[in-house]
Amino acid sequence: MSIFNTIRNAIFGKAQAAEQAAPASAAPAPSPAAPAAPSAAPAAPASPVDVAAVMEKAVAAKGQKLNWRTSIVDMMKALDLDSSLTARKELADELGYTGDKSDSATMNIWLHKALMKKLAENGGKVPADLQ
Repeated sequence: MSIFNTIRNAIFGKAQAAEQAAPASAAPAPSPAAPAAPSAAPAAPASPVDVAAVMEKAVAAKGQKLNWRTSIVDMMKALDLDSSLTARKELADELGYTGDKSDSATMNIWLHKALMKKLAENGGKVPADLQ
């Protein structure tokens, strides 16, 4: 699985888990005669996933000062993902980074912006100041 998909699934999966924990409306139960198909990734959200809300909750659960709004490393740490330089270089390849990967500061800034854009394109509600 790609690193972007892992990040997306971590964010969207947490949002879906929160929705399922909330009291459910009277939705029809699936027919027992129709077997459910296994899925490797969460289904596309019916409504946009509030990325900021999910991330704030993830940071609070960590009990550390993590600035996910500006730091790709802190964002990945909050989601319990590998934030190593190797992982970030792989994510940079996935998202189409063409700059110098040895300049990790510049790459990290680009990664964060590109990730926010990609999350928005995939059903995430990203704060306007992060797009």
